[in-house]
Amino acid sequence: MASVIAVENLSKTYASGHPALKNINLDIQQGEIFALLGPNGAGKTTLISIICGIVNPGAGQVRVGGFDIKADYRAARSQIGLVPQELVNDVFETVWATIKFSRGLFGKKPDPAYLERLLRDLSLWDKRDAKIFELSGGMKRRVMIAKALSHEPSILFLDEPTAGVDVELRRDMWNMVRGLRERGVTIILTTHYIEEAEEMADRIGVIRQGEIILVEDKAALMHKLGKKQLTLQLKQPLSSVPVELAGYPLELADEGHALVFTFDAQREHTGIAELLKDLDRYGVDFKDLQSSQSSLEDIFVNLVRTRA
Repeated sequence: MASVIAVENLSKTYASGHPALKNINLDIQQGEIFALLGPNGAGKTTLISIICGIVNPGAGQVRVGGFDIKADYRAARSQIGLVPQELVNDVFETVWATIKFSRGLFGKKPDPAYLERLLRDLSLWDKRDAKIFELSGGMKRRVMIAKALSHEPSILFLDEPTAGVDVELRRDMWNMVRGLRERGVTIILTTHYIEEAEEMADRIGVIRQGEIILVEDKAALMHKLGKKQLTLQLKQPLSSVPVELAGYPLELADEGHALVFTFDAQREHTGIAELLKDLDRYGVDFKDLQSSQSSLEDIFVNLVRTRA
């Protein structure tokens, strides 16, 4: 797929001397959902703000849809919708006036039918004449999403969009994201809810201390870095792993009542059959077994920790 966003050798140091971004290179493909993960202060919001034209870049180049974000700012910015972390609205305006005005800012012709569909999709149609200050926090978040989509952008940034929102809004938002992706809109997502990235994203990028440390297809990442575990509940507890089983990556758990066998998710030959034979051979009886696999959160935590 073609790159709709191309970031080359991008760096940013603030006036305080803090290096927010260090030589970032990143290509985001048209029509994908790309999840950018990283701990607080890693540079996620700075990177998004530069791409969206809110923060001036330092060194490097960023192109959006083929347009340089500095030389062709208006053309680049018109392709982007942004839902920021903070709620930013004119609280004394109505919902309808707010999104109508936002559409007009981008030079788009009036399209009441499109705006009505947008508000209905976000469960805001009944609130169209309400002033922003009259709305709940969740409804204000919905208005932010509507504003970001009012000019029909081909790229949508969602910066921590579900932080502190209710379950209903989270569900509605992800249904909308899926629909947008089906229409070819590129979605860039940052989130603290890593299970959302695991469910929604096509590719994962991890940023730490201003540096991109990994960009990978989600399925490949889970396959490459994931771990599987087989947990055997023992009939009789053990005080230690029998010496005859020392060749297996085994650990005792649950005060000796369980034996845990850990192996790489990508290995074809895990040795499970051999282990079970040896358990029987050496008189280690078990009454139940369970298997599990690393989540994206496990992989993310290990990545950030090991590269610290």
